[in-house]
Amino acid sequence: MKRTKNERREMIERTIQQNPFITDQALSEMYEVSIQTIRLDRSQLNIPELRERVKQVAKDQYQNISSLEDKDIIGDVVDLTANQQAKSIYTITRDDVFSRNRVARGHVVFAQANSLCVALVQHESVLTKESHIHFVKPVYLGDVVIAEANVEQHDDKYYEMTVRSFVNKTKVFEGIFKMYYISEDE
Repeated sequence: MKRTKNERREMIERTIQQNPFITDQALSEMYEVSIQTIRLDRSQLNIPELRERVKQVAKDQYQNISSLEDKDIIGDVVDLTANQQAKSIYTITRDDVFSRNRVARGHVVFAQANSLCVALVQHESVLTKESHIHFVKPVYLGDVVIAEANVEQHDDKYYEMTVRSFVNKTKVFEGIFKMYYISEDE
C-alpha cells in the first residue's frame, strides 16, 4: 500500500517517539523507502540523526550517576534505574577494531559492560571485584552494541549483576559482574 508523504512522515515521527534508538536503515526497511528519503523526512520533521537522539537521552541519564564522570563511561547510558537496571549504547569505531578483520577488540565490549555496572551502583566509589564473561559472537566495525545490566542481588558490600550485550537483537556478550562499593563511613 502506497502512503502519502505526510502519512509516512507521521508514521516515522510516531515510530521514533516510541523507539528513539531506531536506525534510518530500519526505518527505510519498515516503510519501504530509501535511506535518503528517511533522512529527508527526518530533516523536515526536525528529528536529529540517531547519534544525536542517543546523546540527548544519555545526557538526561547522566545526572543519575554518582560513581563515574560522563567521560569515563564507555557508551551512552540511555536508561538507568539506580541500583536496579541500566542500558547503554555504543557504536564500534575504527579505533575499536583490529585492522586486519575489523572485529572489535574484546576489551572494548567488556569495557562498555563493566562501566555500565559501575554507573548502575549509586555509591561514590565502585570497583569490579570479579567478572565471569562470555563473548558469544564477534562484533564488527560500525555495529551498534546495546548493553543491558540488571542487579540480581546486593548486600552491604557487593552488588551482583548480569550484563547482556546485543547487536540487532543478537546476543554478542554476556557476563556476571560482582561490584564492590565503599561506603561513606569507611
